[in-house]
Amino acid sequence: MNTTCPLCHPENEDVLWQNDTLRVIAVHNETHAPAFCRVIWNAHVAEMTDLKPEERHELMEAVYRVEAAMRQVFQPAKINLASLGNVVPHLHWHVIARFNDDAQFPAPIWAAPQRAGTLDLPEDWTAQVKKLLHASMV
Repeated sequence: MNTTCPLCHPENEDVLWQNDTLRVIAVHNETHAPAFCRVIWNAHVAEMTDLKPEERHELMEAVYRVEAAMRQVFQPAKINLASLGNVVPHLHWHVIARFNDDAQFPAPIWAAPQRAGTLDLPEDWTAQVKKLLHASMV
């Protein structure tokens, strides 16, 4: 555990699913990505190759299940998967539903907006994704 890492010391996370090694959270503070989840490895490691092969498999299975749940709930044009960690070097994956009419599409969510976004997402999307994850990640 790193004493300065925000992922080692989470605050006010909307946890959709978790076990002893990882957690899935809904991300609510990305203005241009309202359909965004993060899969976070609980131990403080920076890279995929810091994990044992079976741990990498567990993490990626979680990423795939989150993607599948988000595809079912949103039916997006695309799902973006990213593991960056440049700002927070703690292993985590971004799972972001993208839509033809989101403000940046087809550019990355962190790009300048190309238009006003007109997304109409289900208000209870986190509950829907959570239910699907609990059913698939037993």
